[in-house]
Amino acid sequence: MSYDIYFLSRRDGQSWDEVLEAMEDAAEHSEPIPARLLEAWERIVPQARLLLGDVDITEYEQESRDLSHSGTGIDLSVFGDEVSITVPYWHAGEDAAVVLGKVFALSAIVEKEMGLTAYDPQTERPLAEIQPQGAIGLMSRITEDLRSRYGG
Repeated sequence: MSYDIYFLSRRDGQSWDEVLEAMEDAAEHSEPIPARLLEAWERIVPQARLLLGDVDITEYEQESRDLSHSGTGIDLSVFGDEVSITVPYWHAGEDAAVVLGKVFALSAIVEKEMGLTAYDPQTERPLAEIQPQGAIGLMSRITEDLRSRYGG
């Protein structure tokens, strides 16, 4: 289980539900990464390294790119034209605040470079519209719940 951020393109008048439905439909078809996203990826990686430090990069031909940070579990993925950040529910309290601060900062970089909007499906809102404290509280509650159920 992870806290997810999706990067979406929304037309005027289009609801977030319609955008998410289109994303799910597109996921059924494996396409190469569009050139504009590959170009943005090349700009994002050095900025992500400045933010996160040592990261692992995985590239699979023209179909996918993945940037992962082992210390936090933050993962930035591009698969075709789908872009997302995930972070596992490992973090609670101050640790969640630090990690989600990095997720929000990385999201701002991705938004700027790719021209997409960061969307938080947990709150069903664009990331720019949510208060960090709400996301931190949500991550903390879910992490603690998972720990109480499964240990760790």
